[in-house]
Amino acid sequence: MIVKDFFKSYREEGKKGLGVLVDPDKFDLSNIEAFCKNCTESKVDFILVGSSFLYEDLFADTIKKLKENLDIPVVIFPGNAMQLSPKADAVLYLSLLSGRNARWLIEEHVHAAPKIFKSKLETVPTGYILVDSGKRTAVEFMSNTTPIPRDKPEIVAAHALAGEQLGMGLIYLEGGSGAENPIPTKVIMATRQFLTIPLMVGGGIRDVETAVEKLQAGADFIIVGNHFENEENLSKLKEFTHAIHSI
Repeated sequence: MIVKDFFKSYREEGKKGLGVLVDPDKFDLSNIEAFCKNCTESKVDFILVGSSFLYEDLFADTIKKLKENLDIPVVIFPGNAMQLSPKADAVLYLSLLSGRNARWLIEEHVHAAPKIFKSKLETVPTGYILVDSGKRTAVEFMSNTTPIPRDKPEIVAAHALAGEQLGMGLIYLEGGSGAENPIPTKVIMATRQFLTIPLMVGGGIRDVETAVEKLQAGADFIIVGNHFENEENLSKLKEFTHAIHSI
């Protein structure tokens, strides 16, 4: 499977999708079969794996076990150049366009490039844009960058447009892990009017209504992470996917 084409097909066909973000530090590997069964039965579209900062050495094992139990794409959402595994289907090759820290614009890519080349892991060039969510998040702290103000949709849209013009195949608007508020709808609408490439939106999405609102505003994919780390919330996964796939 070519993951770039997978994402692109949703945009071209007008489909909407849900990606579940798995943090290896918070994921219970002993419960992986039940988790994967839930994702399969709920028709989750793909899985993202990654974290702003990893405490445990469970990254590769998490991807391996997910791949053994799922038929949907398992894609790396890397916090740095160390978060790579040839067992994944692809890696979002993130360039933090909203920041001005060269490490996250190109330096981490230079460190990762030889490993990716040798492993033949597919890369999905992704413009990663951090938008203020109402509180300081882990990604803001770890990247040492400032998010774009949430009341400046034109600035977010200009960054996204620059990403597409640079040749990126995907734009990801992010509020950050544990975001207090989701990306404003007006920001998504402003960004969508300029883009022809797929648009992901994540951070602060905790209910079906918000997910649907962001997709109707122009997002192609919604990413939910922290919310589904709670077992009770995970049991409602099918409600999310049913609503999303009905748009």
